[in-house]
Amino acid sequence: MNCVTPETRPPDAWLGDSLRLQQPGRGAHRAGTDAVLLASLIRPKPGLTICDVGAATGAVGLAVALRAPDCRVVLVERDPDLAGLARANAALNGLEDRTVVIEADVLSRGAARRTAGLGPDLADLVLTNPPYFEAGRHRASPDSGKATAHTFAPGSLDGWLRTCVEILRPRGRLGMIHRADALPECLDALRGRFGAIAVRPVQPRAGAAAIRVLISAVKGSRAPFTLLPPLVLHDADGSFTPFAAALHAGHTWIGDDDAP
Repeated sequence: MNCVTPETRPPDAWLGDSLRLQQPGRGAHRAGTDAVLLASLIRPKPGLTICDVGAATGAVGLAVALRAPDCRVVLVERDPDLAGLARANAALNGLEDRTVVIEADVLSRGAARRTAGLGPDLADLVLTNPPYFEAGRHRASPDSGKATAHTFAPGSLDGWLRTCVEILRPRGRLGMIHRADALPECLDALRGRFGAIAVRPVQPRAGAAAIRVLISAVKGSRAPFTLLPPLVLHDADGSFTPFAAALHAGHTWIGDDDAP
């Protein structure tokens, strides 16, 4: 029986082996295609501060830091073990000088968040992958860490995005990935806080129903909503499409022109 711990497990190769990630073992929450898509959603301009909210082991934020060497990254994670892995991953990839890890509960009261270091006007760009399910509406994973990463209390998405608004600077940009069927709830939570909302459906293959949505928005903007062409992940034979393969290798961005 293999009892390798996250601390001794060989790191996973990410972005064509350019990023190395220590992650929890099989059955726990681990970064995958959703994190690749979110990390590639918005190409930041030099000098920005990017905040990865709900960072887990830091995959999204560190992927952006690796590809945007003039930017500073803040990783926000409430689980102390995952936050420790995020710090270790920053050091493993030589990114510790441009990376700050904040241990904070995104849904805690404002005073508690600010005491932890999650204050107003912290970032120019917030990237987030909120928990996908409300408690009681899906079958939770038996792994407690995975269950926590995927589930939160009913109505919590609004509070999660309220925190994202607070930590964004004026005219800052939000990037988010969520389930496709949660799009109405996402738009409700964004309304009145963001404009220039752009939604890109993510399809497993051409002609299939979307399984994810990629959302970008600008704090305080009044610009209209845009529905973008879909991103297709797989060809008919199950292999990645050329564009999806390029994203997983870290060779391109989904939205080169979307940066603040």
